[in-house]
Amino acid sequence: MARRLVAAVGAVVFGAGALMYGDRSLALATPEPGIAAGVPGSGPCVSDPRPVHEPLVPETLEVPIPYPVITVVPPRQSDPAPVRTDMALPEDPCVNPCPDLTDGPPPPPSLAGQLGIPEILLNPQPFHFGVPGPGPDPGPVPPPPPRVDPPVENAAQSPARPAPRIAEVREVAKQTGANSVNRTDKRWQVDGTDLGIMWESAPGEIAVAFGDTVGRGFHPPGGMGGDWRSNVLAFSTDRELSDGMVYDRMVTDGRCHAAEVLSSRKLDNIEITTIPTSGFALGDRQYLSYMSIRTWHSMPGTFYTNYGGIAYSDDHGQTWTKDPHARWDNIFGLANFQVSAMVPHGDHVYVFGTPNTRLGAVGLARVAKDQILNTTAYQYWRDGQWTPVGGSGGATPIVDAPAGELSVRYDASRDVWQMSYLDTSRAAIVLREADSPQGVWSAGTPTVTVLDYPELYGGFLHPWSTGSDLYFNITTWSDYNVYLMHAAIEE
Repeated sequence: MARRLVAAVGAVVFGAGALMYGDRSLALATPEPGIAAGVPGSGPCVSDPRPVHEPLVPETLEVPIPYPVITVVPPRQSDPAPVRTDMALPEDPCVNPCPDLTDGPPPPPSLAGQLGIPEILLNPQPFHFGVPGPGPDPGPVPPPPPRVDPPVENAAQSPARPAPRIAEVREVAKQTGANSVNRTDKRWQVDGTDLGIMWESAPGEIAVAFGDTVGRGFHPPGGMGGDWRSNVLAFSTDRELSDGMVYDRMVTDGRCHAAEVLSSRKLDNIEITTIPTSGFALGDRQYLSYMSIRTWHSMPGTFYTNYGGIAYSDDHGQTWTKDPHARWDNIFGLANFQVSAMVPHGDHVYVFGTPNTRLGAVGLARVAKDQILNTTAYQYWRDGQWTPVGGSGGATPIVDAPAGELSVRYDASRDVWQMSYLDTSRAAIVLREADSPQGVWSAGTPTVTVLDYPELYGGFLHPWSTGSDLYFNITTWSDYNVYLMHAAIEE
């Protein structure tokens, strides 16, 4: 979620160990006593400083200036066959495998920077008013799945659980960007990115999906710079999370270059980007819920979607298909299930959804595992029943507004559901628990607040968290990179 400077900042402000690649001792230098953050020798590699959060007053502030353009929009064509590569990287992440691609002279200091004030860059950007136009025949669209009529079933709420008790929260590691435990800037040209949505993609493996990603010329706040990709995808088998989460690989389309896995038109006010919202695996198929973003430049603190959709991959995340029928259109900008968190459990996949923006309530749906791409098969939880009647607009809120960037997991060890999201009214990421998907959900307990992390968002739960050790990813707008956090939960 990179290109939303005014909206995101307004919404959020308002509202060490050893790094394992084989032998961890190869990669990580243990800081000498007394070496402070920001001093070479204290970071994940011998030559690196420990990462420090970017100041709220940045060196460079890029301000998008939208200007109107009438644009003829042809029918959407099928994506060309994606290019994919497989590059062996050095075991030691402190070795730069592609200096010819990632290293260059630092930019000259600006006069504003020398004076201690931000350099303001005004960036005119077209704001498109689309009119349908002719174009090549996009070819036949597969027919929708046959309509089904799921039954109405009773589904009483469980008693409310007490609010989770959190003993302490600590920042574990910077996961992405320069001086991170993964050196994503050097290994995959991921200098700035956000989100870090996690799911178990295979036994012993976690997939991690990121939003808008930039490479060369990256300068926070936000995802400003070149080599913009709407999303990228990493994989990890690291089970020792106390010193950070190591990424074994990313989906790539060139030397040291993370690939965009879900395409977008990149036309503001038509489709500016496509952002992952959750993922899960069933057998050999991976599923990814996503939102097609029309524009970030709506009312302050909001964004506007075209629809929420589902994509799938049958080659372990290398390539993805956006199903043309598994979509929830954003009618009048008010539709639910634009931002969804999907969780398989038992015979169903449960879908927790909010409207576009970070200001809506949470609705709930479920679907049989063999009908995920058939929207007529979904039952929505309404007034104590699973029912298809009324569709997504009839879902009763299970958690009141405001909720943004949902993340939900089922903790099998405790038979408890956990939900994390950004509560803009409290300016914090909060954690709730329930004994059933429909709740009653507990009161929310803050895990991280803007007092410690200004311009905070995210809160995506790690599937391998335990009852007492909760790991989750956050992003801050001033850094525009992902950090792994740990919360100790009192049982």
